[in-house]
Amino acid sequence: MNVAVVSGTGAKVVLQPESGKKQKASAANFVHEIINELDDAWLARLYRERILNLRTRSHHLNVPAKANSVEIQHTLLGVELKAGKQRFLCPDLATARYLAVFARVGSTDVAVPYDITQISTLADELESAWHRMLLLVERVAADRSAQFRSRLRTLLVSQARREIAEAGAGTLIPKFNQNTKQRRV
Repeated sequence: MNVAVVSGTGAKVVLQPESGKKQKASAANFVHEIINELDDAWLARLYRERILNLRTRSHHLNVPAKANSVEIQHTLLGVELKAGKQRFLCPDLATARYLAVFARVGSTDVAVPYDITQISTLADELESAWHRMLLLVERVAADRSAQFRSRLRTLLVSQARREIAEAGAGTLIPKFNQNTKQRRV
């Protein structure tokens, strides 16, 4: 807000909203500030450096490319991930938690580690990074309006979605090491 003092019979403070371009520019600055502060905990960076370096398989989530509300449900048939109106059956809770982060971001194609023992740890890291990002939005833009904070969250989510899409979803079928040693008799 710009402040102007009007003189006359009494001093009067008039608040004028910032221009649209200035708000957009400052929102972009906040996005870069938050990404820099997250550093290794930035979702897209975790995905590129920790997940894509593993043996993975490609997984398609049929979710809209926007920030989604996500819920993990325990049913008689197992664990389901509900993103918007879509439901996805998951083999276990760790995989549901892992995919939930990407569904929140709106990523449609992601890499899932083939080694199921690593999924739980990665899900913990991704969930922590997600919540840390949201907390940083609230802290950095605490003196701004709710609309500005919402716009900032939207910009961060779209940036993460874009970077994850650029990194790719890995291979459709995981690569197996075919080198076997057989004794020759």
